[in-house]
Amino acid sequence: MTNLLAQPLTLPCGATLPNRLSKAAMTEGLATAQGVPTPELERLYGIWSDGGAGMLLSGNIQIDRDHLERPGNVIVDSEPSPEMQAALASWAKAATRNGNHFWAQISHAGRQTQKIINKTPKAPSAVKLGLPGGQFGEPVALTAEEIAEIVRRFAVCAAAVKAAGFTGVQVHSAHGYLFSQFLSPRSNLRTDQYGGTLANRARALLDAVAVVRKAVGPDFPVSVKLNSADFQKGGFDFEDSLQVVQWLEQAGVDLIEISGGTYEQPKLLGLQGMEEEEKQEVAESTMVREAYFVDFALAMQKKVSIPLMVTGGFRQRLAMEQALESGSADVVGLGRPMCVMTDAPKQLMEGLEELPRYENELSLFPSWLGFLGKVKSLRAMAGFAVQYWFYGQIDAIGRTGQANSELTVLKSTQETMALQKKLTK
Repeated sequence: MTNLLAQPLTLPCGATLPNRLSKAAMTEGLATAQGVPTPELERLYGIWSDGGAGMLLSGNIQIDRDHLERPGNVIVDSEPSPEMQAALASWAKAATRNGNHFWAQISHAGRQTQKIINKTPKAPSAVKLGLPGGQFGEPVALTAEEIAEIVRRFAVCAAAVKAAGFTGVQVHSAHGYLFSQFLSPRSNLRTDQYGGTLANRARALLDAVAVVRKAVGPDFPVSVKLNSADFQKGGFDFEDSLQVVQWLEQAGVDLIEISGGTYEQPKLLGLQGMEEEEKQEVAESTMVREAYFVDFALAMQKKVSIPLMVTGGFRQRLAMEQALESGSADVVGLGRPMCVMTDAPKQLMEGLEELPRYENELSLFPSWLGFLGKVKSLRAMAGFAVQYWFYGQIDAIGRTGQANSELTVLKSTQETMALQKKLTK
């Protein structure tokens, strides 16, 4: 039988991915306080390159140092200095040492910027994030001139990473970050050319894609990460997403990664949000029920011929093969399993049936305090704490070359908080 996972994929721009497995973008927090890549980032991505994935996606590379997703993000918000360009090149060299692709995920956090970084982050509109705990500041609405400057910086960043040896770029427009905020009628209340109709709400994203394409040329992969839906009442829904995908295809994008959710509704993590999930009108397939967004991708493939990458929940090789065979995915994204099993792609292509489900064994609360998970705010806190365990494993691989089998959820939460504080001093 043909090994579907090991099949190459040629993108519309002509570049070829050596196989159908990608290390999905995951935040690393391993840059310096100034946003410069470190030897720890190189070690981490060198190990992931050895792991067999056809493509590695970086975590958020931010185009504005005042709008980080977390302290320790890599920052390219202007023409890089010689030191910065050398650090980017060294990172790219390590991350491509096995002939795989390495794409830069370019991003701006907008209102999802923590208060310790910016108390008044810029966003499409002054709509505060609906999360408890006071971790996020009061957003200020962007002016049209500021939006144009943000769009320009996406092109600057794309040109810089291409020059450094990255083999593709991905514009982040999912998970509640800036372009995702523009797309949602809940967080975009503007009445100018960037608000109101879907065409206006998609304008900033499409402008960024256009300048990025111009900056990197026709033969370099340009991707977009897009929500299938926000899963929030009155938010960006699947019908909107279907239309935006068609516009992105017309704009010459080479690959769209389908995901979903925001910090308020973390569907991408398989977690419950602060409000009831808004159901979307999409036909359910008969495929193995584990990947969160496969049915959305299947419906999208009826509207566009652009290659799609699906990330979120994949653990069984059978489910991955079904997604590829059915055409609902052209690339399968792997995230959390690769925070511990760094060679998961290689093992899957050699016949491993199923990846570990580490998240099922992790909890902030001991079993006798499990009832606390019924309180919405505590449930949200516990969900993010489990994420910090994966952050801790990424940190351990970067610093020591291997995952930390002794790490607990509580310990990783404490260490992550301490490191973020240190990086923002």
